[in-house]
Amino acid sequence: MSLNEKKKDLEFLGDMPADEFRKFGYQLIDWVTDYLTNVEKYPVLPNIKPGDIRKKLPSSPPEKSEGMEKIFSDVDKIILPGVTHWNHPLFMAYFNSSSSGPGILAELLSAAFNTNGMLWRTNPSSAELEQHTLQWLREMLGMPEGFWGIIYDTASTASMHAIAAARQNAGIKVREKGLAGRSDVHKLRLYASEQAHSSIDKSAITLGIGLDALRKIPTDNEFRMLPGELDKAIVEDKKNGWLPFCVVATVGTTSTTSIDPVDKIADICERENLWLHVDGAHGGSAAIIPEMRWILKGTERADSFLVNPHKWLFHPVDITAFYTRKPDVLKRAFSLVADYLKTPEVKEVDNYMDYGIQLGRRFRALKLWFVIRYFGVEGLRDRLRYHLYLGKEFTKWVDEYPDFERMAPVPMSTICFRLHPENINDENELEKLNLRLVNELDATGDILVSHTRLNGKYVLRVNMSGLRMELKHIEKAWEIIKTKAEEILRRLKIKL
Repeated sequence: MSLNEKKKDLEFLGDMPADEFRKFGYQLIDWVTDYLTNVEKYPVLPNIKPGDIRKKLPSSPPEKSEGMEKIFSDVDKIILPGVTHWNHPLFMAYFNSSSSGPGILAELLSAAFNTNGMLWRTNPSSAELEQHTLQWLREMLGMPEGFWGIIYDTASTASMHAIAAARQNAGIKVREKGLAGRSDVHKLRLYASEQAHSSIDKSAITLGIGLDALRKIPTDNEFRMLPGELDKAIVEDKKNGWLPFCVVATVGTTSTTSIDPVDKIADICERENLWLHVDGAHGGSAAIIPEMRWILKGTERADSFLVNPHKWLFHPVDITAFYTRKPDVLKRAFSLVADYLKTPEVKEVDNYMDYGIQLGRRFRALKLWFVIRYFGVEGLRDRLRYHLYLGKEFTKWVDEYPDFERMAPVPMSTICFRLHPENINDENELEKLNLRLVNELDATGDILVSHTRLNGKYVLRVNMSGLRMELKHIEKAWEIIKTKAEEILRRLKIKL
């Protein structure tokens, strides 16, 4: 190939042409609009087997360019049949991460900017919008000034950073000397309730503290941490050579949305000089409703706390708002500035790379800005109030039905219950019965529920926090669950 021919070929290199991008961008927005509008026509849980998606994909990447028409077509043929539809109003498993229109548009804009907010100067708008929207959210939650905020991806990451800051705060020079092979440091002790999220266990693993160092505190009959048991555990551990350094309380536990007595736990942490971290990943968002502010009582005394806007404030995954009263400690735990990252305005700004393990940081604050502005605080409150109402309605139906047994209080909109006909009381048989019910519900594709264990008992769990959920959907869900339960009991010849 001659030089002139090569130069001619190089003229065709570069990004997708603007006209083509505009054409397919419009088509994609239309596709997303139709998808969200008609999401109820899809099965909530796809009816496929492991490996089914990969069988439809070529074993090697394409050597030649493929047109967007073909790619879009394969989304419909290959991807869509394998999607579990979290936006579906009958997705009642886990905590619904419903995507909203303004959040989706913000993600598009963030991808277009494609900035890295590691330093203030690498995207001043990202840094300052993050500060400002986190201030908005703090005020919405009714939390006082004095909390500094940063956005992480998930609550698991945020809790890990909190525990790392607590470890730094313990004054054992772990940043410089590590933990391994040291005889000058007692074994560290971390506390959380039996109902705490598994991310706390993973944080102990990741930070080198170890699972043996995580002590699970018993809970009461409403699955809330018992402060008296925490107090006794700390006294016992100190006598036995442990170094207590952090307590994790939960506002809205994963299984039951139970709320630990944070104010009483804070009393203990202040007396013992322990870092208190509050995990409000799902439940904390409810505090934007004035009459629900009580759930954060005591959190104003915590060293750190978090909420997940992608769980109950309708943001696309992922975005976690993390707050601490001791950002200097967090910074000491993680700040490491290479020469090429030093900037002249360092004394005037927060460079968010200094407050975590990540150097690269997406422009997540755009989502917070778009969603809060579009719905308004009032609109967000009204939607959460509606979900609480739906939870009360579903709870009433469970309580009134003779063959169902509610297994936990319902402080928010998550209900734990099980099928328990009066003539079966053997726990093994009840577990088989309820496992069968969950599996048969999943097989319908019409609804997706989850399960958990409470006091060792297998129970069903449903959650009402989806943006597109209405009373008619909850009524339909109840009818599906009730009908399927009755079918199973009839097949087993159990008298209804």
